[in-house]
Amino acid sequence: MKKLPLIAAALLLAVFSFPAVGQEDLSLRYAATIQAGDLEKHLTYLASDELEGRDTGEKGQKLAAAYLVDFYQKQGLAGPVSGNYLQAFELSSVRWEDLELQVGKNDLVLNEDFVFIGDADTKKRIRTDLVFLGLSSDENLAKVDVEGKLVGMWAIGARSADVVGKVMEAGAEGVILVTMEGQANFDRVANRYKSLSGRGRLGFDRPTEHKPVFMVSSETMGKLFETPVEELKEAAKNNPESIPSQKARYRVRKDKMMVDTENVLAYLEGTDKKEEVLVISSHYDHVGVNSQGEINNGADDDGSGTVSVMEIAEAFATAAKDGYRPRRSILFLNVTGEEKGLLGSEYYAENPLFPLENTVNNLNIDMVGRIDYEYQDAENQDYVYVIGSEMLSSQLKIINEYNNITYTNLILDYRYDAEDDPNRFYYRSDHYNFAKHNIPVIFFFNGVHDDYHQPSDTVDKIEFDLMEKRARLIFHTAWDLSNREHRTPVDGTNTRLDR
Repeated sequence: MKKLPLIAAALLLAVFSFPAVGQEDLSLRYAATIQAGDLEKHLTYLASDELEGRDTGEKGQKLAAAYLVDFYQKQGLAGPVSGNYLQAFELSSVRWEDLELQVGKNDLVLNEDFVFIGDADTKKRIRTDLVFLGLSSDENLAKVDVEGKLVGMWAIGARSADVVGKVMEAGAEGVILVTMEGQANFDRVANRYKSLSGRGRLGFDRPTEHKPVFMVSSETMGKLFETPVEELKEAAKNNPESIPSQKARYRVRKDKMMVDTENVLAYLEGTDKKEEVLVISSHYDHVGVNSQGEINNGADDDGSGTVSVMEIAEAFATAAKDGYRPRRSILFLNVTGEEKGLLGSEYYAENPLFPLENTVNNLNIDMVGRIDYEYQDAENQDYVYVIGSEMLSSQLKIINEYNNITYTNLILDYRYDAEDDPNRFYYRSDHYNFAKHNIPVIFFFNGVHDDYHQPSDTVDKIEFDLMEKRARLIFHTAWDLSNREHRTPVDGTNTRLDR
């Protein structure tokens, strides 16, 4: 091994806290309490049929919350919500009834040919034209009159909210979007919307906006304009006005009811730096029962993250009972409503129990129990994807890597940490609601697989030994962050603010 330059060696000494010679490494002692068997025991219950897929606001989510509360009480962790472990709040469950969309002679079928992703309450049928814009560029908007019309568009690789907003501001009546390539990808989304349609779409209660937005596959868009898809794509770049418009009509009737749900919080007070708080999070909700009556058990998504938080909490609680409390306080946060749009973590970030300026880091764990497409045939499958670790702090990524080299020796894969990641994983889990407040985060993730959001995401497919290693890495990093002399500096720029 090459000798480190003096400056690099000094930096390491400044950043990391090494045990004194002959002193036991307490991080190693308590990491050893995180066991595959315990992870399996907890997950076997949380991902069982009894919990009916832990859908937000439903019976199974309430049972999961009760299980978490009972566990944290037994560990001796405090309930920080006026002595309680539940941060309760209301969501609005919205159903759009009598949803109709007809273009030309095509009567489109809801959640088969199209899904509704906007907001509106028209009461009666609206008759208009469907025009093709393709892209929301200024050049295209100068060529196509969108005033009072439905507008057909591509929004692949772009934020659909930006695309819709720009076109609605130009006077459009509504938008029909293609947001992904391939009929199979659209069908997967449509099936999910179909499974959720009976329960309504959950969100925070807000006034109705007139933004009728329909999503279709590229193949369906071609049928609506009676034009091959490749010709539409080419026209989107050069001459969208060349695509003939179509007669269209639609109707949206909105109904809503309020739903109670709750985040689960457990708190371990620190010692000399107890005003500073490290948050370790997961979401414990999932997507419930599908339209065929099949239970989406959500073993990996995100039962795996939830039981990892539980085991990490137990490791810290055991250390505290032995007299080794962390210097900083730790909040173990299991949020609800992630599958509905990161709602639970958004609620916490807007209603924090501890000031956000005192929240030093968020370590978020979402899907850490499986092996994904990229590693399924790899010789070494001891990996974890790491997302967001170097955006806001120059030290957080280094600290995590140091603990991995020292203790767990996993492959830390950063492929999904790019700003232009087409999967947009950075925006799809609960760390986002901390990062947008300039709190340095790490999102730990194992990638997607064929069972993602399917009834087949079950406990028997979890790699518990690998999950144990991932949870131990997160514990070691958390131990380091909670005990080091100085909190990680916020010296980076958040370039990913908008979902």
